[in-house]
Amino acid sequence: MRRFETRVAVVTGAGRGIGYACAERLASEGAKLVIGDLDQAQVDAAVAKLKADHGADAIGVAGDLAQQDVAERTIKAATQHFGRLDILVNNAGGGILRPFLEHTPDTLRATIDRNLWTCIWCSWYALPIMKAQQYGRIVNLGADSVRNGLFDHAAYNAAKGGMHGMTTGLAREFARCGITVNTVAPCVVATPQLDEVAAKNPELVRKVTEIVPMGRPGTMEEIASMVAYLASAEASFVTGQVVSVNGGTTML
Repeated sequence: MRRFETRVAVVTGAGRGIGYACAERLASEGAKLVIGDLDQAQVDAAVAKLKADHGADAIGVAGDLAQQDVAERTIKAATQHFGRLDILVNNAGGGILRPFLEHTPDTLRATIDRNLWTCIWCSWYALPIMKAQQYGRIVNLGADSVRNGLFDHAAYNAAKGGMHGMTTGLAREFARCGITVNTVAPCVVATPQLDEVAAKNPELVRKVTEIVPMGRPGTMEEIASMVAYLASAEASFVTGQVVSVNGGTTML
C-alpha cells in the first residue's frame, strides 16, 4: 500500500533512530521527503540510504532546528523542491536525562531547545503552507514519561509536555483547515541513542525498561507505524490526541 504516493513530508531529527525509521516508513509508501538533522554527514547518509533502499525522492537539510532560520530553511525546502508540504513529523529532540538539581543552566536550555523550540519553529513555518492547501498532517514525537513522571525526566518532560500542550491548541485552531495535529508518545525505545545512554547510565535504562509491562523497549518500527497512520489521509478524524505507544506503561 502506497498511501503517500502524492505526499511530501518533512521529517526532523531523521539522520538516525526513530526519525529515520519514520522517514523510511513514509518513503516505503511513496512519500517524497525532506530530511532534517543537525549533522550534515548523517543527513547525507540517510538521504543516500532512502534512495538506495526505497528509490525515494529525498533531499536533506542540516542545521540546528531550534534556530529559527534553520527551521525556516528546512520547511521551505519542501515547497521549493517539491512544490508543496503535506506532512511534518516533529521528531528532532534528545533528552539530557539527569536528576533535576544536577542540571546546569546550559543543559536545561539545551533540553528545551532540542525538544520544544524545534517543534515550535517548524510548525510555525509549516502551518501557513498547509492552511493554504487546506490539507496537512503534523505528527509530533512526544514522550510517555510526561504521563508517568519517569525518573530523571523532569526537565525533558517540561519540554515534551509543552509539545503535548501545543498539540491540542493547534489541533483546535486548525481543525477546519483540513489539518490534523497529533502526538505519538513512546516509552523507552531500542535506538542507537538508547545504547549511548546505557553505556553511561545502565541503571537508568534498566529501571525505565523494568516498568514496561511487556518487559522490553519498543522498536523504532512500532513507533513509525503509528506515525504513518496519523500522517495518512485515513486518520482524517483524529486530531488533538496524544497516542502512547508504550507496551502498557501507562493505560487510559
